[in-house]
Amino acid sequence: MASEVQDVLRNTDAVCFDVDSTVIQEEGIDELAKFCNRGEEVAELTARAMTGNMTFQEALKIRLDLIQPSLIQIKEFIKTRPATLTPGVRNLINLLHSRHVPVFLISGGFRCIIAPIAHQLHIPYENIFANRLKFYFTGEYAGFDETQPTSKSGGKAVVVDYLKNKYEFKNLVLVGDGVTDLEACPPADAFIGYGGNVIRPKVQAKAKWFVTDFNEIIDVLNQSV
Repeated sequence: MASEVQDVLRNTDAVCFDVDSTVIQEEGIDELAKFCNRGEEVAELTARAMTGNMTFQEALKIRLDLIQPSLIQIKEFIKTRPATLTPGVRNLINLLHSRHVPVFLISGGFRCIIAPIAHQLHIPYENIFANRLKFYFTGEYAGFDETQPTSKSGGKAVVVDYLKNKYEFKNLVLVGDGVTDLEACPPADAFIGYGGNVIRPKVQAKAKWFVTDFNEIIDVLNQSV
């Protein structure tokens, strides 16, 4: 089973990564909630959303309505609480870039928080597919852009499908820790379940290949040289 995924990986023409608990060690919305003193309520909702017990958009709306982050809070959060890159992810992405394999970030998190992470990893801004927060001219929270595919359940599959059609990728690999990632294969040609930060039992059980260290992926890619 794992060998099927590894065969696609060796011939990959694009790799998409989830962000929270995959590229970074944290869950961005949980960290933002803590910063805005809404940590406990939001962490509980995140756990329920991740196990697939409510639709993604329900969980997102409820959590954001609880947090009500202002533009000032978002800017302060990005400045004072930078995300922690998962060990090995920079080396993996550098390796992909060295082989001219495009890398995309597909996240149910927020574009404004993910942009600095993408910058660190030399991933173009246009390769980020994530949610957009909206603010009133006063800087107060005004909701989120519900037209973004990543704001809905099944949204990651929509993004993967879009990328495959636009660029004619034949061996697109998706790497992620959550049920929303698992459900995006197909249309992804292969899915790698990642458990280096947190192990989701459903993902571990259903992923054809499940890793807990990005070096496992690097080792397989190096075999293809």
